[in-house]
Amino acid sequence: MYDHLNQYFMQSWHDMFVLSVPVLEKMLRPIIVYVFLIVGLRIAGKREMAQLNPFDLVVLLTLSNTVQNAIIGEDNSVTGGVLGASTLLAVNYLVVRFLYSHPKLEQLCEGEAAVLVENGKVLYDNLKCELVTQQQLEIAAHRQGFKSLAEVQRATLEPGGGISFEAHEPIPAAQRHNELMEKLDAIGQELARLRGRT
Repeated sequence: MYDHLNQYFMQSWHDMFVLSVPVLEKMLRPIIVYVFLIVGLRIAGKREMAQLNPFDLVVLLTLSNTVQNAIIGEDNSVTGGVLGASTLLAVNYLVVRFLYSHPKLEQLCEGEAAVLVENGKVLYDNLKCELVTQQQLEIAAHRQGFKSLAEVQRATLEPGGGISFEAHEPIPAAQRHNELMEKLDAIGQELARLRGRT
């Protein structure tokens, strides 16, 4: 009984912590997948990073599951998982540090921002190029507090996939508020003038 438990414990320990593939392979696999995903997402466009619709989200989620076996190979050990994750974190840290020191290369990797609305006009050719529908643009504007695209002066799809909006100066609601305040000030001055007469 004791020997059986000891053997079971030793087998479990071996399965959990002993690598079944060489260390170099365990480190190379995540690096190759990392480079592939960076290039693939760059080619797929900024829209994939923004997760603008459920289809993009499903693609990103299944993508992580699809490349899982490519990263871990035939090794399911804890040591292998820690080694693979550590490699990914280290490579990402080095890439981010390197790109921070080389802004032009970072721009090449991330791409440029795309203007979707300019001077209050929706640029439909740019929407089509970035595969963003007008409805998706309106939803993104609503999330940032705009009632409609009529209030937007400029909208930009950033390299990271987010959409930034700039309002007309001033936005219609603020303009109405300012006009109302000016009228109230005029009424207050008129009241003060009338009271001064009596």
